Amino acid sequence: MRKDKKKSPKYIKFCPQCGSSNIKWELPQTWSVWKCWDCGYVGAFIIEDSTIAVEIRKDYLERTGKGEGVGRKKRKLKVKSKD
Repeated sequence: MRKDKKKSPKYIKFCPQCGSSNIKWELPQTWSVWKCWDCGYVGAFIIEDSTIAVEIRKDYLERTGKGEGVGRKKRKLKVKSKD
């Protein structure tokens, strides 16, 4: 009986600046340089641990105010009337 070999799982890459998984090689010829298409990070350092990436993402959304209800306060716009 032949046993099927398990293939090693593909590792998901995460941006070290914003924690996004939308990170790809900047140029395929320079395989050591990655680019994040969400925040614009360019560099050789990436994260492969999803638990760390979740914490980075949460912190990034709080710092930038881009999160959905994460540390964001709604502001009322004041309209000045021309009298």
